[in-house]
Amino acid sequence: CSGDASRNRRVGLGLGQGKTMADILAEMKQVAEGVKTTKVAHELAHKLGVEAPITAVMHAIIHEGQPARHAMAALMSRALKPERE
Repeated sequence: CSGDASRNRRVGLGLGQGKTMADILAEMKQVAEGVKTTKVAHELAHKLGVEAPITAVMHAIIHEGQPARHAMAALMSRALKPERE
């Protein structure tokens, strides 16, 4: 997950460097599983009515082109609340 050979890590590093997902994926010869998994997890959370803020932010960054800095700022500015009600 965190080694230099990790495809998901390379996606994250590319996003952190300001590259677009299109550019990152064009440079890769293999699939980064997290890209598709993020989309499916986001759709499932929405379908089930489950709040998944980290997944939503990752989806916004990866699939909607939202700048990581803006998405993370929105995540970190959320009001605190208990995990369970």
